Amino acid sequence: MGSMAINIVAMVALGTVALCHAAPQRTMESFITAVEQVEEWDPEMGVLSVLKTLRRFGGLDDPFVRHFLGPPSETPLPTIPSEASDFLRSAISHRVTETEEEGVVLTGDGTTVALAPLILGVEAGLLAPPGLYPLALARTLGLAFLRAGTPPLWDSLGPGGCWDNLTSPRTFTLSGTPTPATDAVVNGGMDGVILGAELSGRAPKPPPRLSGLLRLYYQHRLQGAGLSSAPRLISPRRRENFRTLVSPSLLQDQVRESLALHRRLTAHPGPEEGQESEAVLRAGVELFVHRYMDCPAIIPRCQWGAEPYRGTPTQLALPLSFLYVHHTYQPGQPCLSFDRCAADMRAMQRFHQDDRGWDDIGYSFVVGSDGYVYEGRGWQWRGAHTKGHNSLGYGVSFIGDYTASLPSAHTLALARDRLTACAVGGARLTANYTVHGHRQLVNTSCPGDALFSEIKGWPHFREVEVKP
Repeated sequence: MGSMAINIVAMVALGTVALCHAAPQRTMESFITAVEQVEEWDPEMGVLSVLKTLRRFGGLDDPFVRHFLGPPSETPLPTIPSEASDFLRSAISHRVTETEEEGVVLTGDGTTVALAPLILGVEAGLLAPPGLYPLALARTLGLAFLRAGTPPLWDSLGPGGCWDNLTSPRTFTLSGTPTPATDAVVNGGMDGVILGAELSGRAPKPPPRLSGLLRLYYQHRLQGAGLSSAPRLISPRRRENFRTLVSPSLLQDQVRESLALHRRLTAHPGPEEGQESEAVLRAGVELFVHRYMDCPAIIPRCQWGAEPYRGTPTQLALPLSFLYVHHTYQPGQPCLSFDRCAADMRAMQRFHQDDRGWDDIGYSFVVGSDGYVYEGRGWQWRGAHTKGHNSLGYGVSFIGDYTASLPSAHTLALARDRLTACAVGGARLTANYTVHGHRQLVNTSCPGDALFSEIKGWPHFREVEVKP
């Protein structure tokens, strides 16, 4: 990954990337640019007409979609450059093979989004609000749960995956066996619900341009206090915004009703309704709530460009009983974007592997100020973060020097509330786990005076004697 990034930088310096005529990169920016070309073809085209045109490009026209939204646009497709029209056809139409997922794009915040559920959710919010949850997410979840079979349905959702190149993404490879509700589909569905719900209250005065709405949502740049001072309607707030709109009971009702309608509208109704199906739906929604509503979004190792582990990792005996809090000290500044946070992760890994001679980055997880948690050694493998205690707890570090200042309130909550709830709910931490600062167990100033004073007020913090 390191040499690839260097080669890309060199190509940019030489101007060769700009001259490349390859297919558009699979990014949200490429999609928004193509939407702008549709809008420029006919400046009088309203948002609903643009959405219907996009549906036609992507072939989103089954009986379930027509039930809520009617047919897509019947006017001739816009005369836009063939590169843009080809991109829209391939980028909107969602397809999954055994190893790859198509119809998805990389966003600026480092997450991957399927475009079909996003488009359907936005159109439903403007045209047919009753279809908002069924079209964006609920039907897909129901089909995924029923296909998985019997509870606890661990394999009914996901997986995620990684791009071949973070600078010029073109191929998205899945990290496991795919389901109808991959992580990218769920992300697109949540965004469709969020933006659709936002627009449902604005009709008949939708935003003047769809591209403008998408830019505001996906391309806002964080400053200062990060998400704590950022607008509400931006993609790094995806999970918190979704939680305010959807309760588990509402989601279960929507999944059930969507499946019933799907049965009526299709020639292949699938499993019959009944007590067994209800138990499956209940277990599936519980799993969805844990994975996508309780847990924070965690950027996987391959997504931030991690080098391989050196040696053989040691598996942890779960659940663990401790959470050890650190700060990175260097890098000393909070990271406010995926690009910066990913670069900081790579720098820390190089320091830990090359300078300290460790097998990998030492921390279990690292918290950025961009709204995301970054996977270090993860849930399963012993870290190198708190000498003498690495097998007993997870080491969680905040990017930045917090000797005299604190991470933003939102960043603190990612670790204190969301990551710990995820760990307890997933049986990775015991319910009565203990929080310690690094300095309580090792002769160090970590996690900084200000941050250590802060964690003393956390519910699970416990005092211990400082070891020499």
